[in-house]
Amino acid sequence: MSHFAKLDENNVVIFVTVGRQEDDGKEAELCARTGERYVQTSYNTHGGLHLLGGTPLRKNYAGIGYTYDETRDAFIPPQPFPSWLLNDETCLWEPPVPYPTDDNYYTWDEETTAWIEAS
Repeated sequence: MSHFAKLDENNVVIFVTVGRQEDDGKEAELCARTGERYVQTSYNTHGGLHLLGGTPLRKNYAGIGYTYDETRDAFIPPQPFPSWLLNDETCLWEPPVPYPTDDNYYTWDEETTAWIEAS
């Protein structure tokens, strides 16, 4: 079973569907006929790693609102905050300040670009 992300004209994911690997040719045929664009994605891929030890596909599993970057051949989630930077290896957004390593919970404060302990 395979997953396919439907892209809009800006390569933003608008829908993710399930299909059989054998349907790849049919999916391409549908695209040619309707002008819709689908790109395969892997449910088991996150941050450029396959969670079950297999071959990762397109860095991350596609979600609605993700962007497909053709140059990187990767699905990139929406940027959570303007100060966060894209990690080119994982295609995930990272804060400019690492998350604290103690056992407390924190939320990101964009105004101060710092982690604030949650109460």
